[in-house]
Amino acid sequence: MEVSNTRNHSSKRKHDDTVSSSNGFNNNVDLSLLEAIEKSQNTIEVVDNRTLKKLVLSFERRLKENIEARLKYPNQPDRFADSELELHEELHKLKVLAGAPELYPDLVNLNVVPSIVDLLNHDNTDIAIDVVQLIQDLTDEDVLDENDEPARVLVDALVDNSVLELLVQNLHRLSESDPDENAAVYNTLASIENLIEVKPGVAELVCEKTKLLKWLLGKIKVREFDGNKQYASEILAILLQSSTANQKKLGQMNGVDVVLQAVAMYKSKDPKSSDEEEMVENLFDCLCCLLMPLENKERFVKAEGVELMIIIMKQKKLAYASAIRALDFAMTNYPPACERFVDVLGLKTAFAAFMGKASNTAFNLQELHYIPISKKNKKERYQEELEERIVSLVASLFGGILRGSRRERLLSKFVENECEKIDRLMELYIRYSDRVKAETERLDQIKLDDLEMDEDEKYNRKLESGLYTLQEYHDNIGDLDGPEEKERAQTKIQKFLMAL
Repeated sequence: MEVSNTRNHSSKRKHDDTVSSSNGFNNNVDLSLLEAIEKSQNTIEVVDNRTLKKLVLSFERRLKENIEARLKYPNQPDRFADSELELHEELHKLKVLAGAPELYPDLVNLNVVPSIVDLLNHDNTDIAIDVVQLIQDLTDEDVLDENDEPARVLVDALVDNSVLELLVQNLHRLSESDPDENAAVYNTLASIENLIEVKPGVAELVCEKTKLLKWLLGKIKVREFDGNKQYASEILAILLQSSTANQKKLGQMNGVDVVLQAVAMYKSKDPKSSDEEEMVENLFDCLCCLLMPLENKERFVKAEGVELMIIIMKQKKLAYASAIRALDFAMTNYPPACERFVDVLGLKTAFAAFMGKASNTAFNLQELHYIPISKKNKKERYQEELEERIVSLVASLFGGILRGSRRERLLSKFVENECEKIDRLMELYIRYSDRVKAETERLDQIKLDDLEMDEDEKYNRKLESGLYTLQEYHDNIGDLDGPEEKERAQTKIQKFLMAL
């Protein structure tokens, strides 16, 4: 079983702050006049070193005034309210620096980063929210594009000044019932994602130094769906996808059970929107990542995860294919999960999927929006992925159950109904063999045409064309040497199965 990084960060999610263009506007208004007025009111200043120093100096002056006012009149908010408003305005002005990321090293050299980060601790939550928004703007992917080195300098400075600890600490005091604070929660998650994008090591660092994992688990446990729950599921998947340390840490925090509870909400119902559908996919990504360490596979079995995935498959809802994927991860190189699967009568469900019967029943393309009818290639790719997962799952069963009555029950599946499953097995084998052969010939032609392609890239191309599934078949199900005719291949595998 291969683990693929399915997360896509090419386009960052934006908070839903759009306003309908028809709200309160007269369609007869002269737009050119409005544009002229706007231009006259907003003079764009070129952002250079001189501008940077001016902005920083002004910010530090307002910060000092606010600190002094709060110390002098700690119990009289009206006496320091003006200084707070001025500080808010200065933080807002600093956002212009996002338009000149090449100046980030100069910003760091002016030693203003510690002052900005410390404001996440400000008693006024609104000021802390301003800082969260500023950090998000400065580290946005679109801003940092083609500015890798300046981005790393800024992110290193932020991390060195405890931005991770303070972001998460501030996260715990935000109330999502307040619209501004709800948006700040979202922006905090976006900031953390931005930091990871620039410096991948932040993924482990933020879990090591903060209680972010605990907060994320608490968020995905909530039954009600919202944008922040969706984003929390995505951030959790990002933190888990490439870090064994994070996978193990979350397992120790009862994370396997929490994620199972979260996906169990969809065992007999489908998500109501595409955003909620994406969240369910994120949750299953989290579950599959969690199932990489051996100790988490054990937790999965003890938490009756095998039974839950079988129930989800039987219900034939949207999470059907994801449940197969999770079982594949759980049973790979872990015999106890394979044994539990057989003991709870999972073979019938698995082989219905193997024969293509369950998938045809579960996914009526006339009804389900997530596989568009107009995109035939997308439908075909979905079916291919489903086939590959179920072949891998069956291969895991053969690799994990080597003897005894369970093995006999597994093998008996291949001789029932006039050996229809052997026919299906050979159909898949021949198809994937042909695809790998065609891809190999294509790569050989590329070599003849003197086009450069290293061995790793060639191997990856073959894996994508079906070599991985073919290897699973060879290693765990069949012992074939590339037969070309179905009858000859069928006879050989029947003898092989009987010998077992």
